[in-house]
Amino acid sequence: MSYNTEADIAGFVNTVWADAMLVARDNNVMTGLVTQFGDLTGLAVRKNAKYSGTAVFNQIAETDDLSSQALTPAVDQTLTPYEYGAQYFITDSRLETDIYPIRQDAALELGASYGQKIDQLLVGLFSSMTGGTVGGTSTDITWANFFAAVSKMRRAMAPQPWACVLSPEQYHCLGTAIAPGVTVTNAPQLQDDFVRRYYMNTVAGVDIYVTANIAAGTGVYGGMFSCNALALDMRRPFRLEPERDASRRGLELNVSSIYAYGVWRPQYGIAIRTAGTAPV
Repeated sequence: MSYNTEADIAGFVNTVWADAMLVARDNNVMTGLVTQFGDLTGLAVRKNAKYSGTAVFNQIAETDDLSSQALTPAVDQTLTPYEYGAQYFITDSRLETDIYPIRQDAALELGASYGQKIDQLLVGLFSSMTGGTVGGTSTDITWANFFAAVSKMRRAMAPQPWACVLSPEQYHCLGTAIAPGVTVTNAPQLQDDFVRRYYMNTVAGVDIYVTANIAAGTGVYGGMFSCNALALDMRRPFRLEPERDASRRGLELNVSSIYAYGVWRPQYGIAIRTAGTAPV
């Protein structure tokens, strides 16, 4: 018996494609948590100053004459701007033939990649913060590590508000330590919040954020910091410039930006060095 099946006409039927899937990006969190400058253009470096010594108060007698103390500034940190750029070249034939809106998709990808680049550069500064280090390589993070960082922040007299940025793997360890079935004395609300949202807005006065822009590994750096511990100095914002290239018969999508980034008041940040391997 003969059957008329889909296989008989498969070579004539157009493939149904889902929308183009761009490279996955995690939400970028760091730019809103650090000191930002936007008052300059060009490539001039930016420096800050730090005073040496502090005022000393001594007991004085009625007739004693006060003596002046030194208050001398010295350069502490320097932000050096560089130019960053990327390009997609799309031929006329590709634009005329592609079933996807390639020009829009390319522009979207350039923007997403730009934001992720800045976030990755900023989280890469956690190891350069000098307020102290908690945890240990290949050792899972614990709430004891978290509160040790809080204590170090208070000892450093870091100005509030404070943020704690962790990798997904680090936060997984904190989450499983407080999940239902684990005894947490006098903290039922904390367990309830975790069950509802897998996220705590604030713990011990510290806002917690999670980002996959911290790469996984046996030893990774999260960080707890005041906003002025790190800085982003934007000299020229993201600029997308389409340019027609007639000789190559296509369109260039050119993106460029100038910015500097770095530690600014590194004593107001704590490095959280722990294992960051995927949970099992």
